[in-house]
Amino acid sequence: MSKSYLDLEIYKISFDLFIKTHQLSMRLPKHELYELGSQLRRACDSINSNIVEGYGRRKYKNEFIRFLIFSHSSNLETINHLKKIQILYPKITSTKSLLDEYVVLGIKISNFISYVEKNWKS
Repeated sequence: MSKSYLDLEIYKISFDLFIKTHQLSMRLPKHELYELGSQLRRACDSINSNIVEGYGRRKYKNEFIRFLIFSHSSNLETINHLKKIQILYPKITSTKSLLDEYVVLGIKISNFISYVEKNWKS
């Protein structure tokens, strides 16, 4: 068992992706900074924050799983926002690589949820 959420691979990846995604969102046209940009920033922040909050409740297995599911859902939302940006603003070239990284993260979160369901002791 991890001693801290900081040890979780999904935390490390989601934190790194949050920074990259936040930086990308600030390159959107000014009129999108508080529309699609804000939605993207909140969604990618939610992935990371729900991992942390869930870990804080890890003593209660069902609570931990619940927050991991929130994290996975926010990952899907982030992918959706990035797809919109990819179509609407094709000059922002880093969108494709971020999309690929979020797909991998989603798989890792899903696998971690399965691990917790099968192996976590309350």
